[in-house]
Amino acid sequence: MAVATSLFAQIPADYYQSAENLHGYALRVALHQIIKNHIEEDYGELWADFYSTDARPDGKVWDIYSDNPNGQAPYLYTFGTNQCGNYDSEGDCYNREHSVPQSWFNGADSMYTDLFHLYPTDGWVNNKRGNLPFGKVGNATWTSLNGSKVGSCATPGYNGQVFEPIDAYKGDLARSYFYMAVCYMNKNMGYGQSMFNGGSLKPWAQQMLLSWHALDPVSQKEIDRNNAIYGIQANRNPFIDFPELVNMIFGSDTLQPFVTAVDDYALATCSLYPNPTADYVHISITALDEPLTCQLYSLTGQILWSTTFSEAENMTISLEDFPSGIYLLHLQNGAHQTIRKIVKR
Repeated sequence: MAVATSLFAQIPADYYQSAENLHGYALRVALHQIIKNHIEEDYGELWADFYSTDARPDGKVWDIYSDNPNGQAPYLYTFGTNQCGNYDSEGDCYNREHSVPQSWFNGADSMYTDLFHLYPTDGWVNNKRGNLPFGKVGNATWTSLNGSKVGSCATPGYNGQVFEPIDAYKGDLARSYFYMAVCYMNKNMGYGQSMFNGGSLKPWAQQMLLSWHALDPVSQKEIDRNNAIYGIQANRNPFIDFPELVNMIFGSDTLQPFVTAVDDYALATCSLYPNPTADYVHISITALDEPLTCQLYSLTGQILWSTTFSEAENMTISLEDFPSGIYLLHLQNGAHQTIRKIVKR
């Protein structure tokens, strides 16, 4: 059955309206105003929050420091039962990892309990990471059972010890950091060996996280987590809802205005299925009164495919030669336009 899918599913109507048509620093400020005033949890409540924000499909704890996306995880945790406590080795228990270490922001304000940068992770691995920056490890001094590493930094611009998560979660953590750099842009997260200078990312960290964002596109896990946290904190991570915002604020597209383009007419003219998909996506066009231009973009802004429909029509786009990730379909129908997200698995 054809199901019309929209980039705006689960996003409240007009949530991002005040950021419309802005770009660069003004866009960052507008997003800051939208997401900053969220509900602050008590630290003890996070254990229960993880049940909805970080559950694997099998109901176990989704630990990004132990998960093995390509096979069997070295160990699995049960919510509540395996909560830390004491630990002496990897696989003992899970705790609450501040991906932006609390020592960097001196334990201040709502950063301490903000779920967008807090994850349930193995206690021993969390301890090994400590307050180290993230980075590319050159020579590893320690490696976890899923391949996360501690060692000397091979990322240009920083000398010292770093922690490197596996590739499958580098994008997740990058988008957590971009969120923090917007939500707390007026705070100081720059204590100690921080990746931040005040409320902004240091240049070396920003460049590395931009590459991690491109390496590991938004996953269904992140989409579900974003929606779950919205139900708890009443705010969202814009870089999960609109991955293109990363480059519009921190990358090379700072002159590009942000347009959510929620247009009921344009949404009514186009259905996409299946989505998510593996190798292809069908486009079903109906109710045209003037030509509809369709352009498929990568997240880096490259046009991968383009056509114009002059009448109601069905078409199939092959995605066989494209890597897994997020693609954006831009639809222009006279004065009406919208953007649809296509997820290739």
